[in-house]
This record gives sequence, C-alpha cells and structure tokens, in this order.
Amino acid sequence: MIDRWAAFVGRRARAVLLVGIAAILGAGIYGLGVFDSLSQGGFDDRGSESSRELQRERELFGNQGVDVVAIYSSDELTADQPEFRAAVEDVVAAIPADSVTRVTPYYDAPAGAGLVSEDAHHAQVHVSLAGETQDDFITSYDEIKSSLTADADVVETSLAGSYAVYKDVNKTTSDDLKRAELISMPIVLVLALLIFGSLVAASMPVLVGLLAMVGAMAVVRVLTHVTEVSVFSVNVISLLGIGLAIDYALFVISRFREELATLPADDPGAPAAAIRTTMQTAGRTVLFSGLTVAAAMSSLLIFPQAFLRSMGYGGIAAVVVAMVASLTVLPALLTVLGHRVDKGRLPWLARRTPLEDGRGRWAALARGVMRRPLLVIAGTVAALLAVASPFLHANWGSVDYRVLPEDAPSYIAAELANEEFGGERSTANLLLEGADEAAVADYTEAVAALDGVAAVEPVLSEDGATLLRASWPGNSQVESSQRLLEEIRAVQPAEGTVLVGGLTADTVDLIDSVGDHLPWMGLIVVAVMLVLLFLAFGSLVLPIKAVLMNAFSITAAFGVVTWIFNDGHLSGLLGFTPQGFLDATNPILMLAVLFGLSMDYEVFLLSRVREQWDRTGDNDLAVATGVQKTGRIITSAALLLGVVIGAFGTSGITFMKMLGIGMLVALLIDATIVRALLVPATMKLLGRWNWWAPGPLARWWERHGFREGEEAGSSQPATPAREPAGV
Repeated sequence: MIDRWAAFVGRRARAVLLVGIAAILGAGIYGLGVFDSLSQGGFDDRGSESSRELQRERELFGNQGVDVVAIYSSDELTADQPEFRAAVEDVVAAIPADSVTRVTPYYDAPAGAGLVSEDAHHAQVHVSLAGETQDDFITSYDEIKSSLTADADVVETSLAGSYAVYKDVNKTTSDDLKRAELISMPIVLVLALLIFGSLVAASMPVLVGLLAMVGAMAVVRVLTHVTEVSVFSVNVISLLGIGLAIDYALFVISRFREELATLPADDPGAPAAAIRTTMQTAGRTVLFSGLTVAAAMSSLLIFPQAFLRSMGYGGIAAVVVAMVASLTVLPALLTVLGHRVDKGRLPWLARRTPLEDGRGRWAALARGVMRRPLLVIAGTVAALLAVASPFLHANWGSVDYRVLPEDAPSYIAAELANEEFGGERSTANLLLEGADEAAVADYTEAVAALDGVAAVEPVLSEDGATLLRASWPGNSQVESSQRLLEEIRAVQPAEGTVLVGGLTADTVDLIDSVGDHLPWMGLIVVAVMLVLLFLAFGSLVLPIKAVLMNAFSITAAFGVVTWIFNDGHLSGLLGFTPQGFLDATNPILMLAVLFGLSMDYEVFLLSRVREQWDRTGDNDLAVATGVQKTGRIITSAALLLGVVIGAFGTSGITFMKMLGIGMLVALLIDATIVRALLVPATMKLLGRWNWWAPGPLARWWERHGFREGEEAGSSQPATPAREPAGV
C-alpha cells in the first residue's frame, strides 16, 4: 500500500499538495469555532456514589451544595454596620434567580454558622448553582460572577469555591497554552535551522506542526457534535500535534535528503525516486509510530470521566492528522522542491558525508555497550529503579485551589477564607432515604462519634428524605480526609439507604475509578503495541522487549514526578505550591502519552536495525548501524520535542507543570539511556532471537509483513538454526 502511495505522490505531487492545502484551509476555517463547543467540566464519573448523591439531592431538594463562597471585606467597616450590610444586600438582590438554587448571606445564616470572621471585618455569602452537569454549573457561575462583585468603595470582593477554581484553571491553562506556543515555536525553528542547515528544510517541521494543530482542531469540533469534549483536549492537541509532527517531519526530511544525495543532481526524476524510497522506509516508520501513539491514546476512552476521554480524543486527532500530513502534504512538497530543499543553506555548516555502515561515534558507543551487555543492563536497570522508587509512596488527590499560581484570584480568596474563618474545613453530604426520625438520629450520632468528625448538622428534610452535612477540619484532598470519608461510608443507617457525596467523596470515587480502569487500560495498550510491532518487525521478542524498556523509562519519570510534586522538592525553583499528593488523573495521562512517545523512537531505531539485518543477517552490525544512522536524528527529534514539552513545564497550573516535566524526564531517559544503552545491550544478548516468531506467524509475516526498503521484501533474514521457520 505505501509503495503504491509513494509512487502516486511522485507522479502527482502538485495535485496532492493542492488538495492538501485546500483541506487544511477548510479545516482551519471550520476548526476556529471549536472553542465555543468545548465543555469546561467533565471531571466526574456519573456512575459513582458521589455523583448519584448529587443527582438525587438535586431531584429532591435542588442543589444544596456550597459551590461559590463570596467573601466581602473592609478594613474600616464591620459586617454589622449598615453600609457593609447594604453593599452585600445589593449584591444578593442582583444575583440572577434562574442561575442559582440557593443563596445564604451571612445576615440570614443561623447563629454559629461561621459566615462572619472573628474580627467581623469579613463576611461570606454562600451560593448554590443551578444546573445538571459540571458544565452547567460553570455556565451558571459565569452568569452570576459579575453580579457577585460589590461596590468597591465600600467592601472588597473575593470569590472562592470549586467553580471559581475551575474557571481560574481554565483561564490560566488557556494563557499558558498561548505562552508555551510563543516560547517553543521560535526556539524549534532556530534549532531546526541548526539541525538541517537550511532555511527551507528547517521551516518544514514547524509547518507540519501547524498543519497538525489546525487539522486536529477541526476533527475535535466534529466530535463535539456527538459527545462531550473538554477544553483540556486543546492542550494535548498542542503538545502532541506540534511535537509529533516535528518528529515525523524530521524523520521524513532527513531520509529524503539522504536518498536524494545518492542520485544525480541533474536527473529530473531524482526527487520522485528519492521520495519513493523515503516513503518505503521513513514513511513506513511514521505510519507505525502514528498508529502506536494513537493506540496508546485510545486507551483513555475506557474511562468514564469526560475529561480523560477528551484527552484521548484530542490525542488521537493530533497524532492521526500529524501522521497523515507527514505522509501526504510533506512528501508532495519535498517532491516539488527537490534539491531546493537545501535552499538558504547556512554557509558555515559543512555537508555531512555518509559514513560506512557500522562506523561513527554512535556505532562505537553501541559496540562498546555490546561488549559488556550484562553489566550495562544491570547498572542501568538498577539506576532507573532507584529513580522510580519515590513512586512507591505516592499519595493521590484531585484538583483544589493550590494547583493555581499564588496570584490567581480564587487562590487568594481561598487563603483569605482559611485565615479569617478558622482554617480549612471539609464536608460530606449525607442523603438518607426511607429512614424514620429515630433511625436518622441514631445514624447522625454514629457518624458524629467517628474520630475526626467535628459536626453533623441537618440541612433539609422532606417526604422521607433527609440531607445531613458532616464536617471536619483540614483539606478535603488529603489522605486523612479520604480515610475519614471511607469510615463515614462504612456507617449504615438502621433502616433505609444513605448516599455520601461532597468534594472528598468526589476524590475518593475518582481514585477508585482510575484504579478500576487502569488494568484494562494497560491491557489495551500492551496488546495493541504487541500486534503493531509484530506487524512492523515480524518478531514476538522485540515487542515484548520494547514494552519492558518503556516501562522502565515511564516508571522512572513517575518517580521524579513524585519526588518533586508529591514530596515538594524544588517547589520554590519551579514555582508551585506543594499539595502533598499527585492528581490521580495525571499518571493516567502521562502513561498514555509516554507509552506512545516512547514507542516513537523505538520504532524508528528498530526500523533501521531491521533494514540492516535483512541485508546482512549480522546482528552486531545491524545494531551498530541502526544506532549510528538514527543517533543524530533521534537526538535532534528529542531536542525539538523536548522544547515543546518543556514549554508546558512553565505552566502556572501544577498538574500541567507536572505533565510537562514528567514527559520531559521520560523523553530524556528514553532518548539517552534506553536508546543508547538498554536497546543495544538487550539486542546483543538476544542475538538472532531478536527476530524470532512462531513458525505460522513467521510464515504469515514473510508473505504479508511490512519491511523497510524496496528490496527488503525479497531478502530473507538469517534465522536461528534450530527454528528455521521462526523468523
């Protein structure tokens, strides 16, 4: 298939280029409207107990949760003075009634409710938002936000609560995305210029990256018509779309220039011939790499949280569009340009002379590793496991105000609430149905008797249903709150049923949901990787080895992330507030993205090794040649991708910073330790068995497999002596 496509591109390059440009222009116009269609919520699992409690609570009583905390402050006035109260009353009167279900101002709250600070210079108004979903609540918050601002000449206004945090997270993330692109793209262009040595060639990876982003936005907008897609999908589109498009363009352009250099400069058919070989080799690698990354991202689709599924949608769209652009528009453009791809060459950069197979610094490194493979494997694995060890004591939580930069409005408001109203308090909503007064009283007493619970107070009771609210000191996300929530859930009424919800319950249910779906995610990723890598290389050994290599680099990255963000090291240098736990969704996102990205370089390296193995049957020469021919390109690709990923590490949002730094660490480990040390060492130990597969599978692959190079299909690799049909 790829042979026929390569030949078609060579013959009809201008037509392919024009169709591609028209498609991208259309996608760009259509994709611009995607932001109006994206959801801002999607963090909940609607089948969890906390979601069921909230839904049932709304059906019975309307929303009674405290979604927004408006804090009004004055240095001169106290809350009981007429001017202060009048300013707050004006605010309450202006709140749109159809956007809220309940408003509790401090002056209407029962005695002891704690809505006035000890010095009386600060007072709260509690607001419950109208809506059915998190996205509805955020919309309702947008509708009332401006009306909550009091007369600034009388009192100052601060807005806290989960939906104020969500809005600040979304705004900061959007600003960070723009800044990351502004930082990364010029640096990528300069580095590409140094790598390629010419202006024309250097501009192409950036061009393909922009095409990938534009196309993926259009795909995601189509998806919004059939399912909920979170605004955070745009972040993964930017990260993977630009990053992988640059990688793929680098692979294709480098191979094209390599092939073009072997053909006569005055041959008008040279560009078409060079692009055909390029597509049969680097193009094939891009195809399999794109499929593996897309398969890894598709594993996110099994999670019930729309937020995680949206990351999968965005990732798949970005990868597929980057792959398609690299196999259509890019080769057509290269064919049209031909030798002009080197226009604008920097005069001080000399042309590199191709080295003989198995020669060069990278080959020398590979041969050095292969002389002591056991020692190299033992040393590197021990080092990676040591780096990964902090992950063993990771704690888990979810988003709270501390993920924001300290100057974010909702962060400042939360700190003000903690200082002036007696510190942080956590709550749980307890909804009982079918219990009589005696059973409710006994249940209330049993929950209140739990060690750590400060109070259990009635909220509403109607038609045989009672809503209680338990409270305790401390942050809702910490491990002690999670344990106490589980103890509360373990208490059951003597009759009837109870559902327990609230922020801590949301977190506990999220962690449980992630834990329940994680094994299935891992099974999907590994199974698909094994199949795709077998199709690519005709071996069952190499796919298993590749999965193990990736596991080492990914767990090492998790260890670094735990050491920094769970334990709080380097928080001052990196500019974040330690939370004492990791966001439970972050390792899931990292696992999906990193598994795909790690396979990217693995596929590229093994493709060149397989190409040489098919020619010679010499394992050591094949490994040394593969490492040599991919060494500079993989290093360059890792450098460019590292710039894109590293820009996300500058985010003011802690979980985005965590994602950027974790991925950068994994990328560096994969492009250095795994590629230069573990791969050559393990391939040396395995020898000819690298290419082993059971006889029936081997024969199938010989007839239908995908090989590097035009001649590869007819050449027969060497096989283990006792298993002649095994490869």
